[in-house]
Amino acid sequence: MGAQWKQKGRTEHAAAKGRLFTKLVKEIIVAAKAGGPDPSSNPRLRMAMEQAKKNSMPRDTLERAIKKGAGLLDEPVNYELVTYEGFAPHQVPVIVECLTENKNRTATNIRVLFRKGQIASSGAVSWDFNRLGVIEATPPEGGADAETAAIEAGAQDLEAAEEGATRFLTNPTELDAVSKALAGLGWTVSSQNLAWIAKNPVHLEGEARTEVESFLEAMDEDDDVQNIYVGLK
Repeated sequence: MGAQWKQKGRTEHAAAKGRLFTKLVKEIIVAAKAGGPDPSSNPRLRMAMEQAKKNSMPRDTLERAIKKGAGLLDEPVNYELVTYEGFAPHQVPVIVECLTENKNRTATNIRVLFRKGQIASSGAVSWDFNRLGVIEATPPEGGADAETAAIEAGAQDLEAAEEGATRFLTNPTELDAVSKALAGLGWTVSSQNLAWIAKNPVHLEGEARTEVESFLEAMDEDDDVQNIYVGLK
């Protein structure tokens, strides 16, 4: 969610693949640190591991990240979540989540990246977003009605995703329960996470949309930037 501006196939480029691995490793470390190294009892870690495997992360890299986060290696790690709010060009609202071990460096980089837009104070943008759990899943073989599955699993809402998948929206506290319920109904869950969902996304076309996408891509290339949520249709 919020990354629909990304170009398909972009991560196939070597440099982009490296940036993706950096972000995935950070998520794995933070998940293992928060909930332990056992994916069966740590849904955040389980989903991060599945995303890493889907993107062909080497097994050694994956296992080392888990051990590092769980404190099983002599390498202290202290990533902090820092959130920035602001506007891309044409007043498109943006929320940027960073995982960093150096907040001063991150703050400097983000301010530079926001020069083509406008950085804002905390709360200036987030009021126009909802904090929701987001689950992306594909139906069982033979098909299934997504609306019925949403009702039975306890999801708040749903929308179509890419390649025949469905995106289910939930209360943040019900994310894992709804995900497990969907799995129990035969759906294959490919991701689950908390996200900022824009209430009033902006519609742009042509040169204006291209300008916003270029701004977002530059932001996404920063190693400290973990997630970008944008109010863009």
